[in-house]
Amino acid sequence: MCPYSLTHPGGVQGQVLAQARALRAMGHAVRVLAPCDGPPPDAGVTPLGNSVPLAGNGSVAPLAPDPACILRTVRALRDEAFDVVHLHEPFAPGPALTSLAFGRAPMIGTFHRAGMGLAYTFWRPVTTRMAHRLAVRCAVSEDARITAERALGGHYEVMPNGIEIERFAKATPWPTTGPTVLFVGRHEPRKGLSVLVDAMADLGPDVVLWVAGDGSQTGELRGRTAGDRRIEWLGRIGDAEVAARLRGADVLCAPSLHGESFGVVLLEGMAASTPVVASDLPGYRNVAEPGRHALLVAPGDARALAAALGRVLDDAVLAAELVAAGEARAAELSMERLAERYVGLYERVVARRQRAPAGADPRLP
Repeated sequence: MCPYSLTHPGGVQGQVLAQARALRAMGHAVRVLAPCDGPPPDAGVTPLGNSVPLAGNGSVAPLAPDPACILRTVRALRDEAFDVVHLHEPFAPGPALTSLAFGRAPMIGTFHRAGMGLAYTFWRPVTTRMAHRLAVRCAVSEDARITAERALGGHYEVMPNGIEIERFAKATPWPTTGPTVLFVGRHEPRKGLSVLVDAMADLGPDVVLWVAGDGSQTGELRGRTAGDRRIEWLGRIGDAEVAARLRGADVLCAPSLHGESFGVVLLEGMAASTPVVASDLPGYRNVAEPGRHALLVAPGDARALAAALGRVLDDAVLAAELVAAGEARAAELSMERLAERYVGLYERVVARRQRAPAGADPRLP
C-alpha cells in the first residue's frame, strides 16, 4: 500500500514498486494499491484514484484523502484475500491510513519520514492508539525510527531501503559532450537544486549540468540560468533514461538541505558506477561513509559543493576509488536482500495469526 500517487516520481513510490517486482520474482502474489493520476505504471497495480498536492516536511506530496479513494481502498481490502497488508507511511492521509483503520488482515508498517509532522503532533492520542494495529513496525533508517518512536512509541525494526542493482548497472550510458554532473529530484527548496546552480559559477566552462525532474522552483531557476548553456533542463524523465543518465554522468550530485531519511538516489548512483557528491546529512550518512562511498559537504554551501565536484571531475584516481566502494555498498543494500527480509516478517505475522485464539483481532501484535 503506497499513499503517494505512482504517477509522480518519489522515493517511497520507487521503493514500493521495486519491492513488488522483487517479491514477484521470488514467486509471491503481490498487488500494489495506490493512487494514480494516469495509467498504472505496472500490471500489478490497483489504482485507487487521483491525487491532490499537499504540503508537508518541506515538500509537496501527491496524496489522495478524498472519499472516493477511501471507498475504493475499503473495497479492495474486502475483495482481495490478502495474507498480509504492507503499509508504507501508515499515517499518510488516504489509502494507508484507511487501511490501518478498516483493514482486517495482519498489517506491517514501514515508516520513511524523518522529522516530526503536524499529524504526529496534533493527533498523537489517536495515532498512538491506531499504531497498535500494526503487527510489525519497520523504519528505513535510524532517523526514521527515532521520529516514529518519539511520535508513537513502540518497537521498530530498521529495514534500510533497497536498490535494484541490475537496472542501473546494466544500463547503456547516455552520451556526454564533456565533464557532466547529474541532478535527479524534485525542484523544491529542500532538495537544494538552487545551491547546485550557484555552485556552477565556480566550475569550468566545459562542465555540463543535467537537471532531471521538475517542481515549484523550476521556472525561477530556469530564469536565473537562461544564459548558461552548460545547464540542460531535462524535465521529468522515465526510469530507463534516469538509469542511462546516471551511467553516463561523471558525477551524481544530491545537494539536499534537510528532510532526507535515506539516500536512495545515492545508492542509484553507486549501482550505476558513478561517483557521488552529496550534502552531509544524517540520512545520507545512512548510505555513504564520508570520503569512502561519497564526498559529503555542508548543506547549503555552494563553494564547498563546487570544490567537491571539481575534485571528482579532476581526479580520476579519486573517482575510481569512490566508484569501487560505492558498487560494494550498493550490493549490500540490494532490493533482493530487502525483499527476503520482509518475507521473513510476513511469514512471522502469518504464523502468529494462525496460532491466535478464535475471535482474536488478527491485526494486533
